[in-house]
Amino acid sequence: MRAWLCKSFGPPETLVLEETAEPRVGSGSVLVRVSAAGLNFPDSLIIEGKYQFKPSFPFSPGGEVAGIVEAVGEKVSRFKVGDRVMGLTGWGGFAEKIAVGEANLVPVPPSLSDESAAGFMMIYGTSMYALKQRGRLEEGQTLLVLGAGGGVGKAAVEIGKAMGAKVIAAASSAEKLAVAKRAGADELINYSESNLKDELKRLTKGQGVDVVYDPVGGELAEQALRSMAWDGRYLVVGFASGTIPSFAANLTLLKGCQIVGVFWGAFAQRSPLENLANFKELLGWVQAGKIDPSVAKVYPFEEAAQAIADLGGRRVSGKAVVRVS
Repeated sequence: MRAWLCKSFGPPETLVLEETAEPRVGSGSVLVRVSAAGLNFPDSLIIEGKYQFKPSFPFSPGGEVAGIVEAVGEKVSRFKVGDRVMGLTGWGGFAEKIAVGEANLVPVPPSLSDESAAGFMMIYGTSMYALKQRGRLEEGQTLLVLGAGGGVGKAAVEIGKAMGAKVIAAASSAEKLAVAKRAGADELINYSESNLKDELKRLTKGQGVDVVYDPVGGELAEQALRSMAWDGRYLVVGFASGTIPSFAANLTLLKGCQIVGVFWGAFAQRSPLENLANFKELLGWVQAGKIDPSVAKVYPFEEAAQAIADLGGRRVSGKAVVRVS
């Protein structure tokens, strides 16, 4: 089979597409012929050795896939050969086949295409956990989504609206804000043209926002924290800007707010039943038309390295996936 391989830490152009051995299927794992693989910011980090996990060389990037079951281990009970599945892999998804633990797979409903399924779990799982378990977002509250034109940002806008919140979407360009608007955002802020803190004060009439969803980090973080309402929750989701912000601790005292970390991958492993319940609710919203997991761009398999480069350079609006087979 073919796979994109990382043989030493470096930028996307150091990845190579090569023939490699098919993975072995353990007793509790499933062999999936990959149809498409989701593209996520951790893909750009893991190949440079900047992610929480550092796989042994050589490895393939790609943390989520959709495909067809080709074989199952003797202890697998939920899937059979021929089933359509989507799953979390951590890495290894940019390959024609991958072995995935049964617990990390979910059946693909008929309403989802391979591309939509491949791009579903990471962004919607992260955003659901962030807003439901960590942010405790309630109907009628105000949610600020930073980086709202990206994959997780768009998902957060949709989930926020499905949960009954007023959603303020902030992004760096009109193109990215258009993505957030189509996802249902109530208000838009272009933070490359206006001051984020001033705009939030105007839009909330000085009351501030109840929940901040921040996958960006960087210089906007403190402005957003200063714009919190009393008892607000600031969700630290990621650092797409490349800069991890530092906060003055007195701001949490003055605002009576919380800075809350969001590590969905650990939650999915520690609380699999609660995570599964989240996905059942999400797929119900898909069926009801409350969220739209369509993808903005599909790259061919031969351009997977360029896809990672585009994502790392913040040249992708919405969700992108790699079509493998």
